[in-house]
Amino acid sequence: QPLLAESGGGLVQSGGSLRLSCSASGFSLDYYAVGWFRQAPGKEREGVSCISYNGGVRNYADSAQGRFSISRDNAKNTVYLEMNSLKPEDTAVYFCAAGQYVLGERLTSITEDDYSIWGQGTQVTVSS
Repeated sequence: QPLLAESGGGLVQSGGSLRLSCSASGFSLDYYAVGWFRQAPGKEREGVSCISYNGGVRNYADSAQGRFSISRDNAKNTVYLEMNSLKPEDTAVYFCAAGQYVLGERLTSITEDDYSIWGQGTQVTVSS
């Protein structure tokens, strides 16, 4: 059974940093693009970042650009999201998701319909 599990969330002060991890089990991430999404209370889920299957393409939402960094270690079957200079508006449940054949320009939109395997999410809370 293919599964994803997020970890690394928690409570951090404004301006602080967190690193989220997305670990796969039951399948290999080698041929999957991975996206990070978040959902804040009362808001729709939005794309944050994504990375191509080989790490060659990385994209970020405008809100994350310059502050967040996505990376992957296929040997560890894990994708990371480093979040710096966190703001209260970053408070949300963060999800990772894997999708096959997410290539080229499909990576620019960070569209949740492109991803078929989802984790359960990890809470990130940024205090003022």
